[in-house]
Amino acid sequence: MSIVVAYSPDPYGRAALAHGAVQAEQRHEDVLVVNATRGDSLVDRRFADDADLARVRQGLDTLGLSASITHEVVDDVAAAVVATAERVQASLVVVGIRPRSPVGKMLLGSVAQRVILDAPCPVLAVKPDGASDEV
Repeated sequence: MSIVVAYSPDPYGRAALAHGAVQAEQRHEDVLVVNATRGDSLVDRRFADDADLARVRQGLDTLGLSASITHEVVDDVAAAVVATAERVQASLVVVGIRPRSPVGKMLLGSVAQRVILDAPCPVLAVKPDGASDEV
């Protein structure tokens, strides 16, 4: 089985990656990192560049984890994470959660919220806590 990590190159994504790596070590499972964007803006800060993905790969390799990374433009980021979890029959999905204002909650959908509600397996939602969020 695998652990799916919804990754973004920010403190929330790094927290998800760190917790996902710990879970993979404890469970002796593979890690599948999903970094996706809708591609509807010229610059998406949550879409990793090649250098960041190389650091992710190196960190997971250093831990001795079997890992793969998907990096793609999709119609719906939450649906892509959930579909990946379904495809690989994941035992766990890990997502980083970020604070949102009440208006933001009303107007904007939350990828993490949709993953939590739609995933076919348990979901671990994590917040950044500093230095321990490094892989």
